[in-house]
Formats: sequence, structure tokens, C-alpha cells
Amino acid sequence: MVTSVDSDVLKALADPLRMQIVALLAKEALCTTHLVEETGARQTNLSNHLKILRDAGLVDTEPCGRFTYYKLRADALEAVAAEFASLAATAREAAAEGRKRSC
Repeated sequence: MVTSVDSDVLKALADPLRMQIVALLAKEALCTTHLVEETGARQTNLSNHLKILRDAGLVDTEPCGRFTYYKLRADALEAVAAEFASLAATAREAAAEGRKRSC
């Protein structure tokens, strides 16, 4: 079980549209108009998904006139990646040592 990564982060990343948004924001900061064009999703739907990503700490906002730009927080993704890398290293070590709890 992943214990140090907030479950909200995992839930946020579990949705296909939110993962698409994350992938797009990894390349550049975008506003909802750009995201509508790129994803084909409705603006209200995107706004709800962006709120979930913001609340999970994965996305920051930057006001720009009447638009709001969204940018990915690389440090938040790095924390998730580090936790999974640690779990993978532990699993490799356990397999190499043949660790198995007896019944």
C-alpha cells in the first residue's frame, strides 16, 4: 500500500482525462480554451477536472488578464514517482532475497 502519497493525488491521476490534462500541461502552461481544443472536452467538464488536480496539489494557476493558465507542479509528480520507485526497489529486493511469509 502506498502510504506517503496522498490518496487524493492517486485518485486525481486515475482518471483518463485528467491524465491527458497532466500530459498536456507537462509540455506547456495552458488555459481552458487550449485544453478544450486539445481534449475535445466541454469547458465545464475541464474546469471540474482542473479543480480536482488543483486540490490534489498537482496543478498551479496563473491569472493572465481574463484567462487563467494552468501549469503542472513537477515537484508533486516527482514525489509520486519517488514513492513508486521506492516500492519497486523494495519489491526487487524481496524477490531477489526470496522473501516469503510462511502460512
